[in-house]
Parts: sequence; structure tokens; C-alpha cells
Amino acid sequence: MERYYPRLAILCSLISSHSMAAAMDQSGQSLLPFLEAGHYFEASISAADPEVSGHTLGTRPDLVNSGVDDYSTDNISQNFQYYSAALKLQLKPELSFGILYDQPFGSDLQYPLKDNGSFSDPALSRQGTQINVDTQNLSLILGYQPLKNFNLYAGPAFQTIKGHVSLRGLVYADLNGYNAIFKEDAAIGWLAGFAYQLPDIAFKAALTYHSKIDHKINVTENVLGTPLLLVGETKTKISTPQSVNLDFQTAITVSTLLYSNIRWVNWKDFVIRPTQFGALSQLATTTLSSGTYTGGFNLDDYQKNQWSATVGVAKKWTPQWSSAFNIGWDSGIGDPSSILNPTKGYWGMGLAMQYNPEPNYFISGGFKYFWLGDVTTQDGTYYLPLPGVSEASKVGEFEDNHAIGYGLKIGYHF
Repeated sequence: MERYYPRLAILCSLISSHSMAAAMDQSGQSLLPFLEAGHYFEASISAADPEVSGHTLGTRPDLVNSGVDDYSTDNISQNFQYYSAALKLQLKPELSFGILYDQPFGSDLQYPLKDNGSFSDPALSRQGTQINVDTQNLSLILGYQPLKNFNLYAGPAFQTIKGHVSLRGLVYADLNGYNAIFKEDAAIGWLAGFAYQLPDIAFKAALTYHSKIDHKINVTENVLGTPLLLVGETKTKISTPQSVNLDFQTAITVSTLLYSNIRWVNWKDFVIRPTQFGALSQLATTTLSSGTYTGGFNLDDYQKNQWSATVGVAKKWTPQWSSAFNIGWDSGIGDPSSILNPTKGYWGMGLAMQYNPEPNYFISGGFKYFWLGDVTTQDGTYYLPLPGVSEASKVGEFEDNHAIGYGLKIGYHF
């Protein structure tokens, strides 16, 4: 009976996808490979095909070029993929070591060039608003099992981040044409957690904490190619968020497993404000408020923390074939949202299959369909303490969007 369960647990993790999660959350930072029995290796690729489109608010004709009746954005999301790999070694009965690679956070949006000029610039740069963020993470984990069923683990996490942002269109007013290139930076954080397992009934519960990681990034800023030098150059601080994962599974029959994941991510403290952009935004708010507010605003930020949950069932049909089904939910990070992140969470359903040619190795694949939440977008000034600015900052609506995620994984116990 017991031998079915580890392979089912591996299958469950394939479609616990965070591909379309709130803000820039991408991989979900799973530690489940480290909790596999004995020596274990896995590698996976995930991909997403999102369809995200919206339109300029009908109450804002000032954000559309004259003589144009098309207020739509068309699809702004790019297809993307990311990779992960894990190696776990059981050095002694009470000591384990792991190396985990993933791409925890990312974003890739590009507004198409449109004659309406709302989110793109058809006159000068002939480009649309876009953002691209890429992170890579390598974690080294040491686990200690003081008792047979307990596992305490911790270790450092080495992370790199880079990206670029371009603001285009009438929605950005005087910031139309702004570009920022975030050069690659590396920094170190940490993770820690504990797990409790009862292998005879496939019970497993694990709680894992990932620290925030502070980056200080050199950012090159310009407006349509002209360097921005309003103040002295300083590095921009960006902290990728702290998070907590709670994983749970238990057998409900000899060949069926119930599993779940709850994840919290501290996006509320996430801020992007490059040096020159900050100075430019301070000038704008000082002028707008006649000097009563001089604090400026951020290039991007989020107003709420992210909560997400997944619950599913995995079934072993034959010694070689297994399947899993799950339902997922994500809270999103606030409404209205940034133009650079125009969704509000999701509901999703996933299905996966796994084939074991031999008991110690497998290949699995699956997909997940996401119904993305409707949201109003704002230009970054919605939360400023200025009368009337919240309504004036609303620029677009994004509704009835969706995405499909795919995954492929191989794993080997040795």
C-alpha cells in the first residue's frame, strides 16, 4: 500500500501551478521535492498561454486619440515558460541535503501598438507599454530529522533579478516615453521550515518560510532615449517578497490521495521607484497639488498581500498510470490594479497524468485552465492623498480574461 503514495505526491505538485498568480508570483516556491524519500532528482518546465485584454474607460475620451472609435488594447500578455530542478540526497538517516533551482517571480506584458494611443505611442516611439521581469533562485537546504517523522530544514537562497519597463500612451501623460533598464543584481536570502510525516497513511504536512531578498539595482532611465538626470544617481532598492507555504496531503483510500497547498505572499510591502522616476513624480505631484503634496508616487506597487489555495485528488489506476485533478484560487493584490498587472486573481482547474515505466522513475504532464478576475486599472496615482485624484487615475477595464498553463516533469529516485 505505502509504495503508491510517494509517486502520487510527486504528481500532485505538477499542477499546483502558480503561473498566473497575483502580482509577479510565478513558481510557487515549492519545497516538496526536498521531502521525497531517499535520493531524488527532478526537472520540470512550465508554460503559460494567457489572453488578457481590456479597453480604455468609456468615461475617459481624453485618453483616446481624436477620430478613433476603437478603445480596446488587444491581447497584452506574452506566452512564457519557466524551469525548475531539484536534487535531494539523504546523507544519513537523520541528515539530508538539497539543491533547488526555480524562477520564483516574473512578468512579461506588452501592450500592442494601437491607433487609439491610450496605452501605446503611435506617433513617436511607435511602441506600447511593456514590462519584463526575470528572477532566478538557487537554494541550498540542510535537513535534520531528530525523530523518524520530523524534518527540520533551512538554508540560504541565492537570487538574481533583472528587467525593463517602458511607459507609453496618453494614460501616462507627461511620463509617456519613459524607459527604465534594471541591470542584473544578485543577493542572498534564506528559507526555513519543518515537516511531519506518517508514511503508512501518506500523511504529510509542511510549513516553509521564504525571507524577502533585498536588491540594490543600477537602473538606466531615459525618456525617448534622452537620459534622465534630475538628481544624483543612486541604486534602486527592490525587495522580492517574503512568503509562507503550507502543504498538506493524506491518503483517503489505498490508491487515492487528497492534497492541498495554501500560500501567502507579502506583496503589500513591494515597491518599485527608480531614482529619476521618483524625482520626476515628485515634480508632478508638487505641481498638481500646488505644493501641498510633494511625495511623488511609485512606478509600481501593490495594495494587498496575496493569498492562494489549491485542493486536489490524485488517483493510482495501475502500477504505471496515475492521474490528478485540482481546483485553485488566488486572491489577487487589489482593485484597482496597476496598468502593469491588470488582473485580479483567478479560479482554476487542472488535470495531470503520470507514467512510471519503472517504480523509481516517471514522466508526468498536465494543464490548468485559469479564469482571471476582472479589474479596473489605474495610472499609479490612485492612492495619493489628493482630492479627486482617485477617480481621475482610473484609466481602463479588463474583463473576461483567461489563461492555460502546461507542465512537464521527469523524476528519478536512486
